[in-house]
Amino acid sequence: MIETRTLTLAEIEDLSFRALVAAGTSEANARPLAVATAATEADGVASHGLAYIPIYCEHVQCGKVDGAAIPSVEKPTPGVVNVDAATGFAHAAIDAGFDDLIPAARAQGIAVLAIRNSYNCGVLGYHTWRLAQEGLVGLGFTNAPASIAPSGGSKPVVGTNPFSIAVPGTDGQPALLIDQSASTIAKSEVMKHAREGKAIPVGWALDADGNPTTDPNVGLKGSMAPSGGYKGVGVAILTEVMAAALTGATLGVHASPFSGTAGGPPKTGQMFIAIDPKATAGDAFATGIAGLVQVIRDQSGAHLPGDGRRSKRLAAQSNGVAVNLATLEKIEAILT
Repeated sequence: MIETRTLTLAEIEDLSFRALVAAGTSEANARPLAVATAATEADGVASHGLAYIPIYCEHVQCGKVDGAAIPSVEKPTPGVVNVDAATGFAHAAIDAGFDDLIPAARAQGIAVLAIRNSYNCGVLGYHTWRLAQEGLVGLGFTNAPASIAPSGGSKPVVGTNPFSIAVPGTDGQPALLIDQSASTIAKSEVMKHAREGKAIPVGWALDADGNPTTDPNVGLKGSMAPSGGYKGVGVAILTEVMAAALTGATLGVHASPFSGTAGGPPKTGQMFIAIDPKATAGDAFATGIAGLVQVIRDQSGAHLPGDGRRSKRLAAQSNGVAVNLATLEKIEAILT
């Protein structure tokens, strides 16, 4: 049985912030990552939460991430924001880009944020959720080091490459959120099972010859299973176009791993598109989304994307989050 300790969201943010700073991250870069870590734990996505803090700290110390990087922002046209993350954390680069993306989308109806020379952005839906809270439809794409083989092949060429869309509701919160990788499961979940010495279900990963495996370590040396077969590969390639080719970032096949210390900065990318629904549909947008949400919720047993995270976040704000004791011990070791 895995031992846990319950922490408040404020405690999770503070612990993350202090560990990142102790490892050599600037306070300006540590704060947005710490805030995102607490939100991720609140949403119940533990694989991307505190468990990643020791990895982030290790990557700062080995040079895979520049903890003191200062993102640079350019606006080549009124509707395009470009950010060079300078091999620093993606979260600080995204924050810098959102400062210009959000007003540009409101002024023009649509705007694009392209980020290059970046790093793992954690839970992509955390970022699109923020755009929806601003009343914008937020689409996000992020590429990752290659871990999915093409249809008919066995050598990885694209990453798990998540995409996300968050849609604003009438209460200041997203009406729905889709956040999914191109693989059957996020690679971080396979890594989590490997750390815990647990087998993975059939269908999560493949060995080096393209055969299903239940051994997470074998899967990590092989490839991730694409969701829906060739359709998942198509989603991964779509995201590679959006987050790497269109941003000038490094292709997943050339990017260093997000795990371990080898390879230097991955220099991957993110793309966000923000749309003001009032500019395209006026009041009809809210009516249409409300109708869509209602017909899903009216169906017994149906799941509306985003409801799970919403309910977990509300519970976490009141009751805190049970976090892995072994992870806490790793973080406390960084602080001593």
